[in-house]
Amino acid sequence: MTFACNTPSLDLKLDPDFFSLLTGSYTHLVRRSLAGDGQGPDWLYNHAPFVVLAHNTEPDPRFIYANRTAQACFEYSWDEFIALPSRFSAEQPDRAERQRLLDAVTRDGFVENGRGIRIAKSGRRFWIEDVTVWQLIDERGQRLGQAAIFSSWRDA
Repeated sequence: MTFACNTPSLDLKLDPDFFSLLTGSYTHLVRRSLAGDGQGPDWLYNHAPFVVLAHNTEPDPRFIYANRTAQACFEYSWDEFIALPSRFSAEQPDRAERQRLLDAVTRDGFVENGRGIRIAKSGRRFWIEDVTVWQLIDERGQRLGQAAIFSSWRDA
């Protein structure tokens, strides 16, 4: 891996190594493909019809990736997203449930069928459903963060 996920200024939007980390970890843990043949970093960032988010391993994890679908859903630009601690994607009362989900991912490698209320930049509250969260693990087994996908959300 040619990057460190805890480097704040790193732009991972179209990074082929980060794409490999996202898709490789997903395939290894979840046993399904995240992207089809010929679909690379540009497709995942600009065209994927589902939300893809990732945060790093800092004590207060910060988003390091949010594709365009995630940006539209949460109403943050790329620059706003990658400066945001991931806990702020949920309101205070919903953060304990979010943390239980992330703890299960740490313990089990991935969790499927997650669900919860999240909050957009505007304050709009929305449900996310059928969420899959997984560990970002490189080829040496080092944990570099966690990622999530979902394609279903609706206003709360």
